[in-house]
Amino acid sequence: MKDEEIDDVLKETARSVYVLKAGTLQRVSDSIKTSLRPVRPLLPTWVLAGGLVLICAGVALAGAARAGFYGIEKMEPLVRALIFSSLFVFAWVTGIGFVHEMVPGSRRRVAPGALLATVSCLLVGVFALLFRDYRTSAFFSAGIACLLTGLLFAVPTALLAWLLLRRGFAVNPVSAGLVAGTLGGLAGLGMLELHCQNFQAAHVLVWHTAVVPLSAAAGAFVAWALRLCANLDERATRK
Repeated sequence: MKDEEIDDVLKETARSVYVLKAGTLQRVSDSIKTSLRPVRPLLPTWVLAGGLVLICAGVALAGAARAGFYGIEKMEPLVRALIFSSLFVFAWVTGIGFVHEMVPGSRRRVAPGALLATVSCLLVGVFALLFRDYRTSAFFSAGIACLLTGLLFAVPTALLAWLLLRRGFAVNPVSAGLVAGTLGGLAGLGMLELHCQNFQAAHVLVWHTAVVPLSAAAGAFVAWALRLCANLDERATRK
């Protein structure tokens, strides 16, 4: 078949009009109407972000209340103010990022990976400025204990954050999981700063800060695994 003949067939198909049977459109319309339900609009971004910050603070305070506020009691007032004001700002920015990930069409100002890198680098800068004890006694034993504790408190924070935004929809689940993990990591880090009285610079810079990127990686991995399982289930259903 020549190109001209193919063009003629396509033009003829485009000119042809398919006439639906009487009542077909009405039946389709009626079937759609029965499944429609009114949907409450999501709260403003700043309200949702504030809720996420409160979740972070609540989890961190609850953990420190159970384990003891030894860290914050030992801190000097200036150190205390700089650390927790920084954590508040990071949690606020990350919370806004998570809201944007869960609301399709939201304007994303910073990519999730860039957000994680920025928060992690700024945390390192703040801790390097404030902690000047360069001893490394019990570096691994104390460090691993703090790391696991921080990750432990990151899990409920991420779950509660998802619960708050469950009516949203993540177009990119991996990115949303990364941001949710970052938010959870900040809560775990906040709990460590409230509780841990080990102010050795290497301990704080390595083990406390590591809670944030590791929690973010775990959140992204969980989201990826859940999406993979959903895709496999969908393929199995089609077969």
